[in-house]
Amino acid sequence: MTDHTIVEADSSFSLGDFKMAEIKYSGFIDHSLHHLAGTESIDKELSLKLATALNNRGQIKYQRVDFAEAIEDYTLALQHRPDFAVAFYNRGQIHYRLGRFQEGISDFQHALAIKPDFPDCHLALQTAQEDMAEMREKTSGVSSNS
Repeated sequence: MTDHTIVEADSSFSLGDFKMAEIKYSGFIDHSLHHLAGTESIDKELSLKLATALNNRGQIKYQRVDFAEAIEDYTLALQHRPDFAVAFYNRGQIHYRLGRFQEGISDFQHALAIKPDFPDCHLALQTAQEDMAEMREKTSGVSSNS
């Protein structure tokens, strides 16, 4: 698997051919993980490409509402690129959608610590904080009325 595979995967992704993009990303990811496991030195360039491929495959899984697998891809992307703000944001979006506000907030905060100029993430953080406060308010209102 070469850079050509990534170019093909990115092209398929851009054209909305998510099935082909996922196949291409998966091939690149499997090959890269195998290559990295067989070496003791860190191949920084390959790790960055791998993290991007994992993030993009995670987006495909997110779009088909396969949240558990998408989270796995985002988490693995972050293992290979701990400063990947977009992967934190994407994983945070899933946590938020699943009502796991604290996990979402934590991921949004990590993303913003890395990339402070990230408007979508600022909005997501604010929304998650407001929704968590509203949920706590409703929960405390229910328990105090009992």
